[in-house]
Amino acid sequence: MKDLRLAKNSGGPRTVVDVRGVKVGQGVTVIAGPCGVESEEQTLETAVAVREAGAQMLRGGAFKPRTSPYAFQGLGLKGLQILEKARALTGLPIVTEVIDPRDVTWVCEYADVLQIGARNMQNFSLLREVGKSGKPALLKRGMHSTLEEWLNCAEYILAEGNPNVILCERGIRTFERYTRNTLDLSAVPALKELTHLPVLVDPSHGTGRLSLIAPMTYAAIAAGADGIVIEGHRNPAEALSDKDQALTPAQFAEIMRRVRKLERSMAENA
Repeated sequence: MKDLRLAKNSGGPRTVVDVRGVKVGQGVTVIAGPCGVESEEQTLETAVAVREAGAQMLRGGAFKPRTSPYAFQGLGLKGLQILEKARALTGLPIVTEVIDPRDVTWVCEYADVLQIGARNMQNFSLLREVGKSGKPALLKRGMHSTLEEWLNCAEYILAEGNPNVILCERGIRTFERYTRNTLDLSAVPALKELTHLPVLVDPSHGTGRLSLIAPMTYAAIAAGADGIVIEGHRNPAEALSDKDQALTPAQFAEIMRRVRKLERSMAENA
């Protein structure tokens, strides 16, 4: 793999991506929010809850690429406008998915970080457009992708002159059926060896099971992750997508308390 831009220089600095003052790559960055933007009330209430618990960025899907064409697909432009209101209310930068190269320019008017989801990891036209935008990009690992394939996709963004790439491990497909995906935490230290880019972990999609999100969050941080992407909802039972893996505000607040405690402990013992 010719990773000329990605290769970690021996002893060289790691990339830190600045998103409206949030430094991804310094400490543990927590991105939280609903899987999908469903309504203004739902999004704003969840945004306030995750901010109060200590999240540094808000995630929420205005566009939802789903396995079934009949499942909730997101609110589109209306969803982006709601996210804009959430940022104004909470001050949290917005992370949202873009799924079509033709949408990149106008989604950039609302988003602070452009998420490229697992299903679009190898959408090369989309990668190039995101690269040209210069906007910070959160690149999720494809569900059937090797590290080499994933990093080559990051190269597509970097090759267009955009250095602001954040990698996110979100689980891969294996023969295991107990969990939604198999969360590959070995990818975290491996990527730290291979590249200078920040590495985040998504334990929500990585497990798909509420009971496993907290322990896998702590394990990801112990493995060296630069941050966590986690799903929360004001009332998970009402969620239009991924309700089985959405945390309540109280559950998220407890995880945040333990995350910061773990972060401090690791810093003190480094």
